[in-house]
Amino acid sequence: MERKGRELYGAHFRLHQADYLLLYRLLVYTLGDEENARKQGIDLRKGLLISGPIGCGKTSLMNLLRFFGPESNRFLLKSCREVSFEFISEGYPVIQQYGQASFHRYSQAPKVYCFDDLGAENNLKYYGNECNVMGEILLSRYDLFVSRGMRTHLTTNLTSSELEKHYGNRVRSRMREMFNLVNFGREAKDKRS
Repeated sequence: MERKGRELYGAHFRLHQADYLLLYRLLVYTLGDEENARKQGIDLRKGLLISGPIGCGKTSLMNLLRFFGPESNRFLLKSCREVSFEFISEGYPVIQQYGQASFHRYSQAPKVYCFDDLGAENNLKYYGNECNVMGEILLSRYDLFVSRGMRTHLTTNLTSSELEKHYGNRVRSRMREMFNLVNFGREAKDKRS
């Protein structure tokens, strides 16, 4: 992982010993290791919700995980802000695009997304209609998680109470069912400095 990280981010990239248990849990999930996932309390049917303070490495790790494990565990990384900007220019079809079961070009596997930095976007208006874009996408993806087992991954700086305040208890309740929580903890240091 560290070698791939240096390849992607430069020679300064390194994994921190304080994160080894968290990294182990992420690799167990990514590799689909059923025995160790069970020991770690990880449900391989669910997606990942990576939570922690700004700069702790959530996005970098999710970007790295895309290169490990079987093809069926691969996902597309998409910034929540980008999705919101797409909504401003294209409207409600954006919610359908990310909230429906779209498939990879050469397989029948549904596209799995990691929506990066959930909570960094705002409620937006399209022709005067206000919409919580990511909240609507998550509700749609929940329906597909229940009916078709489609996974979604998230990164966020928000705590569970902040998520509930921002997206409502309906979304928060569904998130409990959809995601394995992997938390850096509030004491995690900013690794950008």
